[in-house]
Amino acid sequence: MASPNKAHALNWPLMENNITRDDIQVLVEFLQDLPRLTQSVQVEAFEREWSEWLGVQHSVFVNSGASANLITMAALRHHFGGGEVVVPTLTWVSDIASVLQHGLTPVFVDINPRNLCMDETAVLAALTDRTRAVFLTHVQGFNGLSRRLLDALDSRGILLIEDVCESHGATFEGRKLGSFGLMSNFSFYFAHHMSTIEGGMVCTDSNEIYQTLRMLRSHGMVREATDDALQAEYARRHPDLSTDFIFAYPAYNVRSTEIAAVLGRSQLKRLDANNDRRRRNFKLFIDNLDASTYRTDFDLEGSCNYAFNVVLKQPDPEFRDRLEAAMRQAGVEFRRGSSGGGNQLRQPYLRGVVAEGEWERHPEIEHIHFFGYYIGNYPELREDRILQLCEMFNSVR
Repeated sequence: MASPNKAHALNWPLMENNITRDDIQVLVEFLQDLPRLTQSVQVEAFEREWSEWLGVQHSVFVNSGASANLITMAALRHHFGGGEVVVPTLTWVSDIASVLQHGLTPVFVDINPRNLCMDETAVLAALTDRTRAVFLTHVQGFNGLSRRLLDALDSRGILLIEDVCESHGATFEGRKLGSFGLMSNFSFYFAHHMSTIEGGMVCTDSNEIYQTLRMLRSHGMVREATDDALQAEYARRHPDLSTDFIFAYPAYNVRSTEIAAVLGRSQLKRLDANNDRRRRNFKLFIDNLDASTYRTDFDLEGSCNYAFNVVLKQPDPEFRDRLEAAMRQAGVEFRRGSSGGGNQLRQPYLRGVVAEGEWERHPEIEHIHFFGYYIGNYPELREDRILQLCEMFNSVR
């Protein structure tokens, strides 16, 4: 293993604080005018600027990526009814939870080891006449789309929902991920590409879906819709109700705040530059990692990774234990199982939903579950620090 003194110098957190002094100064200046702090003009401005950056018509800012998942699946259920949703085995819990919470049936598929996203051949094999949508997670900055998958879904009339919570700025065919599906979800959690402390966004090109998302975000209130004709129709159908208090759906309050929107607008200005640094960091890391010990053949086309992925080539528990000891000794924070802790099928919340032992039928995610990690990749990293990290990994025997 690496020498203790040299290893300790790394001190590598999962994420350095990506809310800068400049962000705080912008927020202080905003607060000095004693503004309204609940959802208002700053939220609207952030939604508009985010839509322009992403290349979509509409965005709805919410209080977390999980809330983005929640109202996305609610809108799917309200507009298209029940059925099956194809989901990944490697994702964050709220993706699958949102499917279950709306009475939809998750159908799990294994991952592609080169991008950690859903294996497209497995997705296509899982499609049936009961499939309502494919809920695809772009894991940790990797692109999970292919032309084959998009064309197959389009030809069969199956909806695509994109989870881009971990992949801000990643692309496919020159377009940003999140601009392909009927809806897409983003997270602005502390450890992601940019942060609003907590926060999330749902994006769509459909005005009908947009109006529903706005209502679902705020108790199902019709007055949250921006479509005058829609509001007038609800008022006509419900003359016994005050137009201020017509609730179209049994919905939620997942609004965010003006404070979060101010931070988001500030951070968005440097997102592209920070993403360029992350791409360079990841390429440097992979190029200098020992390819005989670790997987280095990731598909980086269009990727934008906020984490360094460390995956053992062979399933070796003893080597894994030595590696974890070396990382702890070096002060390198890590997460085993990669995104969401590995194979979701092993989690208690799915007991009774999937058959016992079902997780064993998905060998690629099983390998990541036991022998895959991610560690922090942030814009401020220096080249020499990344090379020292590689040296630490390569020294473990």
